[in-house]
Amino acid sequence: MATLDFSPDITTEETYSLAGKQLKLTTEEDIKPYLEELAKVKPLKKIDFSGNTIGIEASKALAEVIEAHGADIEEVNFSDFYTGRLNTEIPQSLEYLLPALLTLPKLSILNLSDNAFGLQTIDPIEKFLPNAVALEHLILSNNGMGPFAGARIGKALFKLAHNKQNRYKDGEVRYLKTFICGRNRLENGSADYLSLGLKANKNLETIKLYQNGIRPAGISKLVNNGLTDLKHLRIIDLQDNTITKKSSSHLAKNLSSSNWTNLKELNLNDALLQKKGGYEILKALSDGKPHNNLKKLKLQFNELDEKSLEILPALIEKNLPNLEHLEINGNIFDEESDELVAIQEIFDKRGFGELDELDELEEPDSDEEDEEEEEEEEEEEEEESEFDSEVAAAELLEELKKTGEEEELISKLEKTHIA
Repeated sequence: MATLDFSPDITTEETYSLAGKQLKLTTEEDIKPYLEELAKVKPLKKIDFSGNTIGIEASKALAEVIEAHGADIEEVNFSDFYTGRLNTEIPQSLEYLLPALLTLPKLSILNLSDNAFGLQTIDPIEKFLPNAVALEHLILSNNGMGPFAGARIGKALFKLAHNKQNRYKDGEVRYLKTFICGRNRLENGSADYLSLGLKANKNLETIKLYQNGIRPAGISKLVNNGLTDLKHLRIIDLQDNTITKKSSSHLAKNLSSSNWTNLKELNLNDALLQKKGGYEILKALSDGKPHNNLKKLKLQFNELDEKSLEILPALIEKNLPNLEHLEINGNIFDEESDELVAIQEIFDKRGFGELDELDELEEPDSDEEDEEEEEEEEEEEEEESEFDSEVAAAELLEELKKTGEEEELISKLEKTHIA
């Protein structure tokens, strides 16, 4: 899931890859022969060091070569790059590598997934992101961030959006289009600033926040204070968080409006929509204009029941004319229901479209038991903390201003040889 939904137009001849070789690159001597090979690739548009492990000294050498030969680099894959390294080594390595990446004028895609960054390593990343103004696709999954680091990533995204506007001429801005940040334990504590950061990047097309332990209050904030303002969204992935009826209604409101008309994929698998929440989502898709671009709808293991199933055939036939993939396994349906037959018939008639394998459907329980379960879930939901997004945005803009003034002063001092 920590992958892009498109293949960059970069050939093998334009790529230098050591992917998956499990090399231990600790010293300059360790990495030297590979850097000599890298320097020979012309034009060099992609480097892939994923699946190896790098130390501080080797990082310094790699950074120098990147700066020297990076004029054409568009994609960098440093995922799974620190296996076995101490948490004191990783930030020192990044202090070399990330500034080198800032020298790449064409860097569009960066993958830093599957590295144990955590809160200890957030400083160099938080410093790097606001200045990565060429970046269009950012993948930060399975980095062990937690809510505090996640909030700081949100702040960095906010600053990035403003720096992109300030450093590019009108019409030349390279907007952030993809943000993938799954399996990071972001939880509710990151939602306020993450919403602010996402909202600021108004041209985002893909947002994947799967498996983050975000509960209904956090999902509501992300939707109401962030995603609702993103009119270009094509992919939303909130799989394996906790949505329930409470935040389902906020998602439904956007689906029934004209906010997300470009939506191509909606992944809400394993998100505990519950009966009422699932029904609201499907009802919203049924209302209003057809969702002509929606090709993938994923609603597995959400406690959806026959009431939701009843509206699915008409929804697909009238409002989802281009649906190619529907995932509804693990819900409370009768596997021999007429509606499932009707859905398959619609796909057969169209000549495209498929259902997932329905091998884990649940038997319907009593309504009384289900109502009790939903009432208990609602009672467990936490109170939403107060957060003034306008005040927070103003504070971040003031931080940006101070940073800019400091950089300008340092530049002047360097020119006069005082610094």
